[in-house]
Amino acid sequence: MPSESIRATNGFAREPGSALRAARQALADAEIAPADVDLIVLATTTPDMVFPSTACILQDKLGTRNGPAFDVQAVCSGFVYALGLADLMVKSGQARNALVVGAEIYSRILDWNDRGTCVLFGDGAGAVVLTPAAKPGILSVHLHADGHYRNILAVPGTVAHGKVSGTPLLTMEGNTVFKFAVKVLAEVAHEALSANGLETSAIDWLIPHQANIRIMDATAKKLHLPPERMIATVDRHANTSAASIPLALDLAVRDGRIRRGQHVMLLGVGGGFTWGSVLLKW
Repeated sequence: MPSESIRATNGFAREPGSALRAARQALADAEIAPADVDLIVLATTTPDMVFPSTACILQDKLGTRNGPAFDVQAVCSGFVYALGLADLMVKSGQARNALVVGAEIYSRILDWNDRGTCVLFGDGAGAVVLTPAAKPGILSVHLHADGHYRNILAVPGTVAHGKVSGTPLLTMEGNTVFKFAVKVLAEVAHEALSANGLETSAIDWLIPHQANIRIMDATAKKLHLPPERMIATVDRHANTSAASIPLALDLAVRDGRIRRGQHVMLLGVGGGFTWGSVLLKW
């Protein structure tokens, strides 16, 4: 089976049409024409409409007609889930040029009277291009979920019979989320290291979901990693959910911190509860 690598990254925050801009720039950086994209996996919690999928809308805007396009809804773990699915499809030969996007417009679902949540979240998008390669780029993917925790971070509303039913705004039990997130992020990082026979010291860069700096610092501490080896952009973009990891990855690639041959650990955790890791060799 072919291995795969990330050819290019790009991210935009707080910009109109962010997903389209991020996708176009990532494809340009990878020197791949939109017509050659044969898979689009788009992670989002805030789709443009009930259906069609935001991935299909993006496919139309890009002007590509090849292969499947679909959304992944795993909240803040969405990009990790999407990258894992694209990884499997490229490895199996079902796709050659995969566009993986994380895109969110959280300003649509925030209660602006709730200072415990509205100040934490932002809008943004990031994209990567995944293609076959002689040497592996994605070393392993580890995904989990436990629906028992589904109520502690949720938007418990829906559209029924032309009306909004329930609460269409984000609700969160902050302390419970903090404890759960730190626990499972450390566990899934160790799972990835164990699967690849590596020690924590092998991680050159840690890119956790940019939930808040307290969760991120606590996760790095549990992994015995110094703060300077963790990529943090939450101070720039806030919590952009499925967009946060590709935004942070893009920044660190472009400013030269992430270099070829380094190990990069991506960690995501979000409502559901969902969580996962992707270990890369850049």
